[in-house]
Amino acid sequence: MTAIERTTRTEAADELCRAAYDRAGGPDTGVALIAAGGYGRGELAPQSDLDVVLVHDDGLDPGAVAEQVWYPLWDSGSRLDHSVRSMSHMTTAAGDDLKVALGLLDIRHLAGDPNLTLRLRATMLAAWRRQARERLPALRDLVAKRHEVVGELAHASVPDIKESEGGLRDATVLKALEATWLVDASGLELESARQSLLDVRDLLHAEIGRASDRIAPEVWAPLADALGLDDAEAAQRHVREIGRRISHLSRLTWRRVEDVLARPVSVRGARRPQLEPIAPGIALSRGEVVLDARARPDLDPVMLLRAAAEAAERDVVLAPATAARLVRECPPLPDPWPDEARDALVSLLASGRGLLPVWETLEETGAVAGILPEWDRIRTLPHASPIHRFTVDRHVIETCIEAAALIRHVARPDVLLVAALLHDIGKGQLTEHSIAGEPLAREIATRMGFDAAAADLVALLVRHHLLLSAMATSRDPDDPATVEALLAKVPGAEALALLRALTEADSRAASAKAWSAWRAGLVDRLHRHALAAVGGEASPYAMESGDLPVPDVVRRGGVSVAVEPDDAGARVVVLAPDRVGLLADAAAVLALQRVTVRSARAWAQEGSGAVVGASVWEVAEPELDAAVLRERLVAISEGRLDAAGRLSRPAPTRLEPVVVVRADASRRSTVLEVRMDDRPGVVWLVCQALAALELSVRSAHVSTLGPQAVDVFYVQERDAGALSETRAAEAAHAVRDALLGTVARDPLRGG
Repeated sequence: MTAIERTTRTEAADELCRAAYDRAGGPDTGVALIAAGGYGRGELAPQSDLDVVLVHDDGLDPGAVAEQVWYPLWDSGSRLDHSVRSMSHMTTAAGDDLKVALGLLDIRHLAGDPNLTLRLRATMLAAWRRQARERLPALRDLVAKRHEVVGELAHASVPDIKESEGGLRDATVLKALEATWLVDASGLELESARQSLLDVRDLLHAEIGRASDRIAPEVWAPLADALGLDDAEAAQRHVREIGRRISHLSRLTWRRVEDVLARPVSVRGARRPQLEPIAPGIALSRGEVVLDARARPDLDPVMLLRAAAEAAERDVVLAPATAARLVRECPPLPDPWPDEARDALVSLLASGRGLLPVWETLEETGAVAGILPEWDRIRTLPHASPIHRFTVDRHVIETCIEAAALIRHVARPDVLLVAALLHDIGKGQLTEHSIAGEPLAREIATRMGFDAAAADLVALLVRHHLLLSAMATSRDPDDPATVEALLAKVPGAEALALLRALTEADSRAASAKAWSAWRAGLVDRLHRHALAAVGGEASPYAMESGDLPVPDVVRRGGVSVAVEPDDAGARVVVLAPDRVGLLADAAAVLALQRVTVRSARAWAQEGSGAVVGASVWEVAEPELDAAVLRERLVAISEGRLDAAGRLSRPAPTRLEPVVVVRADASRRSTVLEVRMDDRPGVVWLVCQALAALELSVRSAHVSTLGPQAVDVFYVQERDAGALSETRAAEAAHAVRDALLGTVARDPLRGG
């Protein structure tokens, strides 16, 4: 589909509308049939509506024309969005409704009185320009709310090529901003991107046969064929690249709008650029970093990085024309970089939110290719994990932004920031990305001028950037063996502190769910234990679970259940006379309540001469009724409620469960690692199977990787102590049999 075909489609619709107007007896004066919106712009897609308005002069009754003109259009099978309005009603509606005003900027004459159409168009444009300073803040808010709801075309998993940030709606808004005469929206570049996206929409409508602008995952492959691209990934890159370009132009234009709105309406000499020198050869002019008259970029290979750092630190625009000139004229950076270049890059990465728009300008002007040639391997690359809200390259920049807020907590902020920039550089390779990224990161850090020790530290962080979070959430962070396993790969207090900061930055950049209070707490516990082990600082956590206060009801042989809400959900505390199977019964209660269990710890403690079984469950749901949980636990323990009957349903699993004994994961417990499809009641099934063997579960750690659950159980004999090799094998077989033989009904995973 091309612009020529859109023109042909529009001309056919125009002829249809003119014929309908003539057949209805439409007059030549005082009444006009006009096209608005996308039809007014001549952008009809195969499934687009015909957005038409019958306009008439005030005091003139269009008569039967208003009723008859639509019938031929309906009879033709066209999708019609129509209305009849007087001239004054049109101007009033445009003044009251910003969306109406925007739509009327694109009106086009179809039939009737051309002078009326011309008058209406001139009136709308004059009002828009006259009221621009008052109306643009509201338009900015409207655009921001839409972006928040729909997301970005360049990053959304199911992008909307019209409403997403960087989509056709934004391109239309940019044309409206240009129509104010206050700013320039880079007309030729914008129009090229807009036409390319219109081509994609035409092909999308033709493929799915309906008026939808959302690209579902299954549509990428046929869309690639229609675009003449190799595969679905190439189609994604193509569309997302267009979205990036429009997003970049949109952000740049809105920054310029803000600068215009902040200036007085009339200032003597306002047209004369005021240059404020801010660095050698670099100046600030009207909120943009530019070159001064004495700049000699041909003699300064660092000027590009210096200009970018200045713009990002000040959170102002790096003028695209300036960046493009610097790309053309600056000599290549030497290998290794001089200290000034490395310092400028670190300053750029440490600038916080100012980094994103500047980096986008560097990408759009081709500057990143000279600074970091390896960047192209991750540019526009989609993440495989659904937890990520951005493509890989944008995620990396968001990680740098998050890391910038943590640099005061580490001794080597330069290493942290460069590791954040490179942590996913190995993505897109056949090898696991952290393994592939390690030698790349070392090579790049060396090229940037880091000494061997610092380059090795950057490479270490890239290699193990997932380690701390993975171990904290899938192993017992209070177990000395977990600490030893971490220190075997990341030795030393400095590396641990950097890894802790990188872990937080990486998680926060992925999504809000990736760095919950629960996950942060586990990471901090393991990190502090590891620091204590290397002499970094004293650990505030005991390596054994501390005793909990025992309520009187438990001292008398009863059961206590408490629910403590927190930022990540809630903590459920269960206390009862100790017995084998107590943890399994508690897990059953949570499974019956459809509660998502994240982790659980259990231990025995003394309580006035009796042994009390204590367990603490970290769950996702904040609002749980402790009385209901206690009642169900008592009913299960007394045999009045058959949990197994309610939860067990024989059925095949999607992924056959794998149960592995991790002999080296703990010295005081036997660790069973369970991998299977993500489904309800996993903790209960495992605990029930182990209770039947008279075994105790000291702690459970639950995590999900895509459709696969990865749960870890620390198991001890009834009288404490790790299992023998024979007993461990028996336990693994029992757990596997239990998981193969049952599956819960509810799609929610409940412990």
